[in-house]
Formats: sequence, C-alpha cells, structure tokens
Amino acid sequence: MTPTITAFERSPDGGRGLARDTRVRWALEEVGQAYEVRLVSFHAMKEPAHLALHPFGQIPTYEEGDLALFETGSIVFHLAQRHAGLLPDDAGARARAITWMFAALNTVEPAILDLVIARILEGDKPWSRERLPLVQDRIRERMKQLSARLGDADWLDGAFSAGDLMMVSVLLRLKTSGILGEYPNLSAYVARGEARPAFRRAFDAQLAVFTAASTG
Repeated sequence: MTPTITAFERSPDGGRGLARDTRVRWALEEVGQAYEVRLVSFHAMKEPAHLALHPFGQIPTYEEGDLALFETGSIVFHLAQRHAGLLPDDAGARARAITWMFAALNTVEPAILDLVIARILEGDKPWSRERLPLVQDRIRERMKQLSARLGDADWLDGAFSAGDLMMVSVLLRLKTSGILGEYPNLSAYVARGEARPAFRRAFDAQLAVFTAASTG
C-alpha cells in the first residue's frame, strides 16, 4: 500500500527544504518507497480532519492503511524499521543509530529552534538583543560537542543511518546563521547529506510544491 504524507500547501520555508515533511520525504526516498502527498493549508491544519491525524495541528502526518502517525522522529523510525537502508543490521550499531535520532531531536534541535524564535518571534522585544548572544552561545556549545564527536568521520557511527538523516535535517536550519560555518567538519557533514541522491529528490519535490504555490 502506498503511504500518504501531508505537507504545507504553501511552505513558510521558501522552498529551502526546512519544512519537516522534507525529512520524511528523504527517508522514503532512501528506502525506495513510493508515496503520495496531500497538501494542506494553514487553515486546514487546524480543522478536525487534520487534527484527527495530528492533535497539535502540524505537518507532516503519515498514513498507511489503518496506521496514522505524526512527529518526524516517529515516522522516520517506522520507515527505518520496515525497510532496509536506514538502520544497521548489527544490534549495537542499530541501537546507536536510534540514539543519534533522539539526540538530533531532543538535544540539538531545541537550541537551534530557540534561535529561530529569538530572531523571528522575539526580534522586536526590548530584551532581544541581550538574549540573542546567549542563545547563540548555547548552540555553539552543542556544535562544539558534536564537532568533537564527529571528528573527521563521514557519518556519526560508521555508515549513513537514520541518525545522520535526522541530524543533517536539524543542522540545515543553521546554514544561514553563520554558526554552522564555524565548524568545517559539520559543514562538510551537512554537505554530504545534501549531496545524497535521495535528499536531492526529496528537496526537489518539496521545492516544486513551493514553486507551484508561488506561481499559481
């Protein structure tokens, strides 16, 4: 059965591959699973039909027969369990790859999202200029730790895995901040992720939606 995911009808990321459906598209492309996309508007995301799939009114969602999932970590983990290519066969390596998935979402991403909030939602607050350096310092501490762990390796733990997919997806949000460029090995790491054919297909599919919405 061909699964269906939801995506923004008009993505706020400007087609840069930052919308979270890109992560799920990437995972689907990596495992060679065909999929369909149902586009939803910001209004539709808050309607009962979508809230039945995602109680917090966000995207993406994943539907496969009677199964409905939300949260990118859960969806990518499901795909990695069902298909070869995203988790190692060795039990220890598999557990470590899953650990890196959690690390990307629970340890690294919150600090990066805080920067987005500080710049976009809090940028006009009188205390914003004082808070921003603190937010940036917290990100740099995480990047320093991650950079040290990655070292000169291509991927976080041997071969590319779902842990790398999630980590690269998270780090992509830092590209325009200038912070990622302070860590050459992390910049190269992200570039390797972006160069994967599966990522390019996912990125192009998401960009096509944005382009169509912008010109339609």
